[in-house]
Amino acid sequence: MLHVLNHPLITHKLTQMRNKETGTKDFRQNLDEVAGLMAYEISRDLPLKEVEIETPMGPCQTYELAKSVVLIPILRAGLGMVDGILDLIPTAKVGHVGLYRDEETFQPHEYYAKFPKSMKDSVVMVLDPMLATGGSASATISLLKERGCKSIKLVCLVGAPEGVKRVEDDHPDVDIYLASLDEKLNEVGYIVPGLGDAGDRIFGTK
Repeated sequence: MLHVLNHPLITHKLTQMRNKETGTKDFRQNLDEVAGLMAYEISRDLPLKEVEIETPMGPCQTYELAKSVVLIPILRAGLGMVDGILDLIPTAKVGHVGLYRDEETFQPHEYYAKFPKSMKDSVVMVLDPMLATGGSASATISLLKERGCKSIKLVCLVGAPEGVKRVEDDHPDVDIYLASLDEKLNEVGYIVPGLGDAGDRIFGTK
């Protein structure tokens, strides 16, 4: 299921990121903040379990998270979303997936994968600022399912309809969260209007 998070602060900060005049520092800071805001909205349905604790005034029946959270950034742009979510969920574990896209076929190829040992019962968030063709996201989700993950959420800032359809077709059981659903992909597979190459803008490599 697709969820577009129409929050005023998310929209405002995403506008700053889209602006071609925004430099690396401000782009990175806004991404950090948007990721945290998105995580706050996404975490609304995290399961809870009842616990009893002792407050300074006595016993208290209350609740805490029932499942651990694992973040899986898709290298390299997905790294830019990790810190903002860790600020909100500091106990989350972090795995990494490295994929590169063939510039002619747009198909993803894995070059690196490192995951926490126990993810089967965790809530797993796959992170990538851009959901373009959907190939990298779909491949990453498949890797996680092969390792027994059942609760997977795909978290992206900007998505194209083509990428959303690819993930929905390949993984109808995975929720997709976007800050914006954009118009289309151009002839070289970039999102329009998008925000350019997120990795280059995060790390200042172009």
